[in-house]
Formats: sequence, structure tokens, C-alpha cells
Amino acid sequence: MITLTYEGGTVLSSEEVPNSIYDPRVRMYRAKGMFYRKIKEYLIDKEYDDRCLELPELPELKLEHPPLRSYQKEAIEAWIQEKWGTVVLPTGAGKTLVALKIIELMNVPTLIVTPTLELVSQWERNIKEGFGYEPGIYTGEVKDVRGITITTYASAYLSTEYLGNKFLLVVFDEVHHLPSPSYSQIGEYLLAPYRLGLTATFEREDGLHKIAPELVGNVVYRADLKELSGKHLAPFEIKRIYVDLDSDEMEEYKKHWKTYTDFLKKEKIRGEDMLEKLIRMSGRSKEAREALLARIYARRIAFGSRAKYRVLGDLLMLHRGEKIIIFTEENEQVYEISKRFLVPFITHETKKREREHVLDSFRRGDYTVIATSKVLNEGVDVPDASVGIVLGGSGSKREYVQRLGRILRKSSKDKRAILYEIISRTVEIGTARRRRKGV
Repeated sequence: MITLTYEGGTVLSSEEVPNSIYDPRVRMYRAKGMFYRKIKEYLIDKEYDDRCLELPELPELKLEHPPLRSYQKEAIEAWIQEKWGTVVLPTGAGKTLVALKIIELMNVPTLIVTPTLELVSQWERNIKEGFGYEPGIYTGEVKDVRGITITTYASAYLSTEYLGNKFLLVVFDEVHHLPSPSYSQIGEYLLAPYRLGLTATFEREDGLHKIAPELVGNVVYRADLKELSGKHLAPFEIKRIYVDLDSDEMEEYKKHWKTYTDFLKKEKIRGEDMLEKLIRMSGRSKEAREALLARIYARRIAFGSRAKYRVLGDLLMLHRGEKIIIFTEENEQVYEISKRFLVPFITHETKKREREHVLDSFRRGDYTVIATSKVLNEGVDVPDASVGIVLGGSGSKREYVQRLGRILRKSSKDKRAILYEIISRTVEIGTARRRRKGV
């Protein structure tokens, strides 16, 4: 008889099974946890003793939820066929409800992995309201494993060997985080034979999305903004406002940008990864460090020009009383906006209690404007926001789609959303053009 046991994120087998290699230290065959499903399929007609799992108890779940939309039903049906794969839906399209319905249908011990503590709290609230069930929380502060447990990618990475054999279903929220060099270990070590990935944008600009299919499965269902806009999401408009730097800003910008580009030419640094090359060189070369700093200074001038603040002031007056989110690239600009226009802000430095206060006040309408850098890009539920203003950002398509998604959730039949991009006539034009390919 073949015996299966669990050890540190791996399956040990007394005989050779798929994707296993012989480990002379224990005189058994060892396979990564993610192959547990394939191993069980291989053994289905064989006699074996499975001692791998240590599952927490889970009561019968019954989900209280609004009627499912047609595309949500299609997404659930597509995933159920394989019980393994990724669902891609725009922000605001109800990915969480899709996941909750799948959790109800599967009714097995489930681990939910999220990128932030804010999302842990949001999932906890959704589980309580949807099932009337108190989930376990497994983060830096709390270590409570239950039939449904919510954790972060960082906490799961640090404890994957412990968590690895305790769940049959894993939900990877914002699954584009999973393929990173460290977090991919979570997918490798978990035994969970059923896996659901959720994201608004599956692709990663760094190409790491290529390893996601073996960790969580291919895309089984996808709907984009254009398909859902108007009927299921608020109809939206994107307006781009181009501004010129003031003369002194342009002079300073050109000086720094020339320092940066001259170094690239001198060292013949080209290609999509030229910034990564420069960063690596900066650790051992003073000239490379100066070029990298020059790039930072030039972008800071472009993203934070005085003309942008003038336009921002006009837009805040134009949309006075509406829910507005201002997005920037760096925290320093967030603080400057807050100081100039007397609006609350959220950055990664904002303490949890203050974040919750700002977001709750925004939802209630006590605050109508929030300034943020990247914290609100994903996962935070702000259904009433109807205006987004991008003062600065990367060329990431995912970031752009996420920011747009912050304002698309329907809160009324007549809601219309508008996203402004304030773009300086500098290298920022190219940056804005790259990210727009996401819509």
C-alpha cells in the first residue's frame, strides 16, 4: 500500500508518484504540495493511505447574497468545471461575490490570501455578513486557523509550511501578486487541490504571470470594462489634460533628464529592463547613482509641476460635492496636495485606525475628497466615488485599470464616472500612453 504524508510543504510517498523525486534522507519520494491534486488523481484506482491533511472543522455554509448577475454565474460555472483557475473581472464587478458563492458551493476548509491588511478586514466583514460565520485571521498580530481563514501574502509566505495541509480550497485575491519570486512559494507548498485566482488584470508587466497557471490555473473566465460598462458598471469617460511646465521647472527638468539619458547612451543601456540594469549598477557606480537620482528628480518635477496643481484646483471646484479620489505616484505629492487643498490622505505610512476613519468618513460623505499614492489602487471598496484624478503614476496597465475601477461601481442608475489624467508635456506623455493600453 502506498502511504502519503505531509512534511514542510511537500508530499512524501512510499512509492514513486507523479512529479516526485527520491529523497535518500527519508527514503521516500518527495513532491511539492501543489502536485497533491495530480498525485491523488494518479492514485484513484490504487490502494493508498493518505495521512497528509489536518483540516479544521467547517459547518454547512449558506450564503445570503443579492441576485447573481449573468456574467457572475458564467464565471462560477466556468470555474466549477475545473475547480482550478483564475477569474478576471474589472474592479467593481463583484469578484468577491463570485468567490463567496464558490466557497458556499465547495463547502470545504478554505484559505483566502490577500495583499493587504485592509483587504483582510474587508474579507472578514464579507464572510461574517454573507455566511454569519466568524472566520479565522492569520496575520502578524493574530494566528487563528478556522474552517475559513484569511491571511496576507506576506504572512502566508512566512507560514506556508504550517498552513500547507489545512485547506482544500485556496482563494488568491489580487492573484497577480502570487507569481513574485517569494510569494510563488505559497502556491508551491499548499496542498489545496481546489484553487481560485481573482484579479482585474491577470498579466504582469514583468512577465512573471507565465508561471501563474501551474500555481493557480489558467484564466477560466474573463470580462472587460467595455463589456460591463453601462449595464453592470457605471458608464465612464476618460479626459486627458496636458500642461506645460513653468520655464524654471522645464530648465531643471531638462538638466536632470539629460544627465540620466546621457549615462544610458554612454553605457549603451537599452531595452525594457534598462531601469533594472541602472538600479543594479547604482550599487557599485557613483555615476550610475547620479543618473538614477537625476531620473527621480526629473520625474518628480514632471509629476508635481505647478501647472498640475492649478488644474487640480479647477477640477476640485468643478466637481465640488462629488466623491473624488486623487491618485499620485509618490507620498510626498500626496502630502503636498493635502496641505494645499486641505483634504485627507491615505498612504502606506498611514496608521490602520486613521485609514479606517478616513475611508469610513469618505463612504458616509463626511469627506468628499481623498488623496492617495498607491494604497487605494486595489481592493478597497469605495462604491460612491465617481471622479478620479491622476496626477502621476507608472506606465503599468494594471495600475491604470485598478484606478479606473475605483470609480466604476454603480451606486445609482444615473451615475456616470469620469477619470482625469493631468499629464505634463514631458516624458510623462509616453508613460501615460503605455498605461492606457490597459483600457
